[in-house]
Amino acid sequence: MKVLVVNAGSSSLKYQLFDTATESVLAKGICERIGIDGRIEHRQGENGEKLKVDIPMADHAVATEVVIKYLTCPDPKIGVIKDMNEIEGVGHRIVHGGPYFFESVLLNDEVLAKLELCRDFAPLHTGPHIMGIKGCLAVMPDKPQVLVFDTAFHQTMPPQAYMYGISWDMYEKYHIRRYGAHGTSHRFVAREMAKLLDKPLEETKIVTCHIGNGASISAVKGGKCIDTSMGFTPLDGVIMGTRCGSIDPAIVPYIMEKEGFTPAEMSEYMNKKCGFLGISGISSDSRDIEAAILQGNERAYIAASTLAYQCKKFIGAYAAAMNGLDAVVWTAGMGENNPELRDRACANMEYYGIKINRELNAVTHHQPNTVELSTPDSKVKVYVLPTNEELMIASDTEEIVNSLKK
Repeated sequence: MKVLVVNAGSSSLKYQLFDTATESVLAKGICERIGIDGRIEHRQGENGEKLKVDIPMADHAVATEVVIKYLTCPDPKIGVIKDMNEIEGVGHRIVHGGPYFFESVLLNDEVLAKLELCRDFAPLHTGPHIMGIKGCLAVMPDKPQVLVFDTAFHQTMPPQAYMYGISWDMYEKYHIRRYGAHGTSHRFVAREMAKLLDKPLEETKIVTCHIGNGASISAVKGGKCIDTSMGFTPLDGVIMGTRCGSIDPAIVPYIMEKEGFTPAEMSEYMNKKCGFLGISGISSDSRDIEAAILQGNERAYIAASTLAYQCKKFIGAYAAAMNGLDAVVWTAGMGENNPELRDRACANMEYYGIKINRELNAVTHHQPNTVELSTPDSKVKVYVLPTNEELMIASDTEEIVNSLKK
């Protein structure tokens, strides 16, 4: 089945056309500067030559028309399908499903109305998602549209994992609880790890570390999430590129009072001026941090060590929560490409049965391969495993579209 996977931003539209039979990417690209002037970057396959063209795009509907134009272009160096009829479904990446969505769903009027209610939970993302959905509906009204939620995978957490110590009335009134993020990535790498373990997914205990500029760690027991580090918002958990991660709640009013911050300014501070950037004073990019460490920068080392230490604590805590551990998986930008992070986090974890080949780990980066880092005598497998959220979206879309044919 050919599935178009869409990830809409406020002025952008990322897309990938999958052939789910071969799990291959036929074409991919991004429409940028929608509503401003417009530009498309398009390529065939995963690593084809990139074509960049400036094209006016007034809104996401026009951007979707441009995408279809390039996918169906008769030029064999550009197009990959004859016409739009070859596309059987459209899968949308949705950041937050709030308390309303626990799995991927087929779009209808009721679903779209509930998605509107999720604006409060992810105001920067939900509005653009809806614009992308409406753009696709305008151009492809007869194609099944499937919504795949980043938060859905985490809805299997038990109450003791998702509840905060706030009053019950506030929990019920405003749906304040742990929702998590990166769920599609955690789901993908956990399933792939089960294959590598050669065990039924239902019998596995895996800690998945999705560490990028945004980062979250999950405990996946029997293929289901029982806990995750991100919380009510993606600000919670380990420190990130510019986000503070978990802090004492009293710090918030303390800084607001001392600095005279408004709630919006405090939110901006915690989301944009903390984490790697805030501690190091150098950059939010781990490559810059590691380079500064080699130059003897102490604050850079503190920033990097803080993240590694927090990852170590979550791995240990989740091993306890699952009463065992089969594997630790590193994925996403830093997880896949920062060997220093993995080395620091996995060091001195022999008590938990974690031992890695430090020499192999040191050269495992900037390659799209799955690599085992654990030593032969390590009781716990440790892997670098590239994530593929778009493939999971395509797979969910295929499953729901096929169910319509029965």
